[in-house]
Amino acid sequence: MLTSRITTALAACAATLTTALGAALVAPAAPAHADGPGAGSPWVVTLGDSYISGEAGRWAGSSNASSSRADALGPTAYYDNPSGTAEQIPRCHRSRSAEAYVGGGVSGVNLACSGATTATSNGTYFKPGIDFYDDGAGHRGQAAMLQSFAAAHNVGMVVVSIGGNDFHFADIVQSCVTDFLASPTWWKDYCRDDSSVTKNFTAANVAAVRARIAGAFRNVQTAMRSAGYADSQWTLLVQTYPSPIPRGSGFRYSESGYTRQSTGGCGFWNGDADWANDTALPTINGAVTGAVADSGLPNATVLDLATAFNGRRLCENTVGLYEEKGIAGWTSPGAVDQTEWVNQIRTVSTCCSNSPYYIQESLHPNYWAQLATRSCVRQAWNGGAPRGGRCTIAGTGLVNGEPRMSLG
Repeated sequence: MLTSRITTALAACAATLTTALGAALVAPAAPAHADGPGAGSPWVVTLGDSYISGEAGRWAGSSNASSSRADALGPTAYYDNPSGTAEQIPRCHRSRSAEAYVGGGVSGVNLACSGATTATSNGTYFKPGIDFYDDGAGHRGQAAMLQSFAAAHNVGMVVVSIGGNDFHFADIVQSCVTDFLASPTWWKDYCRDDSSVTKNFTAANVAAVRARIAGAFRNVQTAMRSAGYADSQWTLLVQTYPSPIPRGSGFRYSESGYTRQSTGGCGFWNGDADWANDTALPTINGAVTGAVADSGLPNATVLDLATAFNGRRLCENTVGLYEEKGIAGWTSPGAVDQTEWVNQIRTVSTCCSNSPYYIQESLHPNYWAQLATRSCVRQAWNGGAPRGGRCTIAGTGLVNGEPRMSLG
């Protein structure tokens, strides 16, 4: 059966954390001075899940002809340990293109992890949530990591992306692709009415997830207060999730046959794509923004990414694969405007045999998208007076190596 070729889940990442993040920076001259709350050069810290950790940041666009065309960062893309030889937390996929690194005199540290939910879990892989989990053996939650880091660095803004995995995002995508491949055009099996999908969007579950997200934000506040910060000394910037695929009318591949998945890596029926944009995404983002209000944090604001990649989404009819557009590779002029900013959905058969791709990179913002979001985070930093806003594409071409973006 076709379903036997579909992976049982999009992979999540896991973690084992090093313990060096809390070391203070002590100046050699007397009197000794340690960086910390309000002292020293500013830092931006990112927390959360795969949509902020840098998942899929290796790839700039997509090609079925040659992965090298889109390989912007190479096989060391996710190596984030001090020596650049491995990941600090295996499969957290903290890429070098992640949005934490805004530059301009502002340092960044990325504590997010692909696969993270609001709460820490320890199954096949350790997944640090935004909590204070600490097993005494180096496994710590992201709030605990933040507290240690912030006590020794001048953190002015904490950017958070969380909640998607609490809604079981990966399982929903799997259901949609499976239903697309396993049902014919004349008898479509939609994922939008599968019980495994709809249970995530009941009023009771939405309320429960919203409460967990609000609790995660309060954990961030607790971490910062425990590190010595007043609420007025830092800003919580909460980002919503971007639309990764267009509505059904915006696909460049027909529903007929299997090209939509086998070529484009975007196996959704039109009806499910419409539901994803019109119902699922607004519900998830509504839970996130509602949680900001529920948290009661006086220093929280929202970075709205919902439409940030519109026009560059996976399989959208305004962009294409490198071979479809006749572009040699990601460094070619115009590549950023003509290729996709969201990674293809990959199954076991299209990712894992003699392939550099990971299943967990599926349907995530790629190199271009991460640099675009970084631009908006930099604009949100606003020279040390952080603000929220709506992030959108502002034009074509690159500005200092990043897509041209606007924070309205």
